[in-house]
Amino acid sequence: MAKLNLTLIQTFYQVAKRGSFSAAARELNLSYQSAANHVRRLEQILKDRLIDSEQGAKQVTLTPRGRALYRLLDPELEVMLERLSLLLETQRSTLRIGMPQAIFYFLFPGILAEFRERHPDLELSVFERDTVLAELVASGSLDVCLSERYFGDPVMPQQLLGAYRLSLVHPRAWGASPAPDDVPRWALGRPLVTFEPGQTLRNHAMNFLARDGAPVAASISASGSSNIKRCVEEGLGFAIIPSWCVSAEDETIASVRLDNLTGIRVYFGCAGYLKNNPYVRDLAEICRRRLIGTVLDVDAADPSPSEP
Repeated sequence: MAKLNLTLIQTFYQVAKRGSFSAAARELNLSYQSAANHVRRLEQILKDRLIDSEQGAKQVTLTPRGRALYRLLDPELEVMLERLSLLLETQRSTLRIGMPQAIFYFLFPGILAEFRERHPDLELSVFERDTVLAELVASGSLDVCLSERYFGDPVMPQQLLGAYRLSLVHPRAWGASPAPDDVPRWALGRPLVTFEPGQTLRNHAMNFLARDGAPVAASISASGSSNIKRCVEEGLGFAIIPSWCVSAEDETIASVRLDNLTGIRVYFGCAGYLKNNPYVRDLAEICRRRLIGTVLDVDAADPSPSEP
């Protein structure tokens, strides 16, 4: 037997209690068709009719199985839902956020500090991810994500914040950095430290280094920019990472900004039903104000034709 869904049971209960799909739909803030579909799905799961409803009839009639189920639910369902509401009200609210490791490590602490000042009672749960962000939001495991990918999924609306540039980093002991256009030739025969397969920045780096058909192979791959940068500091190879990962205090590595590469777009996305949530809107506003004009360039981030 398929698993019962509380939403389906609640819809049936309201239809049975109020005597019509339209009244139940108003109570639950659903469309008429959604309320009808919920009841039909519950009937499919239970393999029995619960409601008789003639075409155009304003009132519905419960079948014997429907009356038995309604008597079983009334009033226990409303009591259970009321207790659940009280339980949720006493729990500390949590906002679950996902983003690539580098964005969290290098950019998010300042955003996090300001957000915590505004909402000290809200718990933030941060997931350092890249390739599975869309799936995590769609499945309900995440509420918000900062991503370098545009997913084009209506379940998770995204807004373009801006774009950042990439930089070549290499051990300072290797000598002077090449000019940006000379990097693919310079890289031949040198060990490449890059991101794990499937990550956005690995794809950009590989495509750039493979210009003119040059062979490209990674010697070391890691999950995030901080780990990759650490490998370069230890002299294990060169890498192409976000420019904001590099600072004047880096004494053991040299770098050159690759303005000849397209900027990497960064998007703020959330579950569709949370787009008007005050916490989510506050977080989006802080991200825009702190990132745009500092590490993100709006002019370098014109959306592609497939983006809004």
